[in-house]
Amino acid sequence: MNITAPKSSSKAKKSLFNAIITNLTFWVLIAIIAGILLGHFSPENGVKMEILGAKFISLIKLFIGPIIFLTIVLGISGMGNLKKVGRIGVKALAYFEVVSTVALAIGVAVAYIFKPGKIDKSGLTLGDASQYTNGAAKDFSWLEFFLSNFTLQVLLAAIVCGIALNFYKKREQTILVLERFSNVVFFGLKYVMYLAPIGAFGGMAYTIGKFGLGTLIPLGKLMLCVYLTMALFVFLILGSILRYYKISILSILKYIKEELLLVLGTSSSEAALPSILVKLEQMGCSKSVVGLVIPTGYSFNLDGTSIYLSMSVIFLAQLYDVHLSFFEILTVIGILMITSKGAAGVTGSGFIVLASTLTALHKIPVEGLAFLLGVDKFMSEARAITNLIGNTVATIIISKTERDFTELDLNPVLEE
Repeated sequence: MNITAPKSSSKAKKSLFNAIITNLTFWVLIAIIAGILLGHFSPENGVKMEILGAKFISLIKLFIGPIIFLTIVLGISGMGNLKKVGRIGVKALAYFEVVSTVALAIGVAVAYIFKPGKIDKSGLTLGDASQYTNGAAKDFSWLEFFLSNFTLQVLLAAIVCGIALNFYKKREQTILVLERFSNVVFFGLKYVMYLAPIGAFGGMAYTIGKFGLGTLIPLGKLMLCVYLTMALFVFLILGSILRYYKISILSILKYIKEELLLVLGTSSSEAALPSILVKLEQMGCSKSVVGLVIPTGYSFNLDGTSIYLSMSVIFLAQLYDVHLSFFEILTVIGILMITSKGAAGVTGSGFIVLASTLTALHKIPVEGLAFLLGVDKFMSEARAITNLIGNTVATIIISKTERDFTELDLNPVLEE
């Protein structure tokens, strides 16, 4: 006797299959796996795929300036209340400083507990780090740092324009024009994002093909410590902050899974910036808060970068058997509290910040940065993902404190 499945069950399976194969997350994940396989089994071809990842990020960067500018200008002008703008700005900066300082302290603490720098140095190959520091150890300049940070420049220009627009007589008409232009930009971005799997494939294939898996063994302990520390920070620190407002960190991570996968594949949190702005608004955060907090956070709220930088300094100190006093450790945290701000958006900025920090200490050789070259690319994924999660949480918290958060049934991220 033949038993056939009900038609409704067959339709459900077909619907599920269609949903999977048309889901961008599915294709990004497939692309990441394919990139790893190509890079591992055919390193020469994997390295050649670098252009795919680089071109995709370059394409995304074309949208970042207009989106940041339009979002912030519309956010500030849409408030119609400059006191509220100032209040949100102060809250955001205070939150950024406190949380990023906690991240720095956790990085130092974990590095001292697990001592990743106390490893067998015989297998390490010293490379040339000068191309990454660009002489930053000798002539670090805040002016040059600002002039090279496009995100920070657009951010400041947008804030000025947003405030000025509140005093413009034809404010409503101007806002309407900007909103239409904003819709066009996001419409174009929607189709560009369909290329995300190609970018993720290229970035991952190049990473594995260039550095390989075997070369990571000598510095595996450092990588493991960095990843564990960032996981600890996300689930313990950020999770506890969200728990206070009765929000689950796991639900938030599930909600932004597409952005997390995109960052994993491209090693750049900038690749997810445009879409995270849209998702946070859809979640229920107000446009004004999202427009101020996210772009600002990309320059001032770099939790993952803070952890990486603090652990790297301690790692190099252990590598060279340099003892740091308690005062010197506080000095490291103090310097990184300043130099880590605005580190996003500048290629090789992590090495610039590390070089300037090591130079200020006058104890750890700047040449030690060469030890980090082989694994920096792999740790950049963890940095970028943690930065993205940190800015997402910051936006939700600021929205909550402003009582400007609408819970939507469409995307239930809050706990029942």
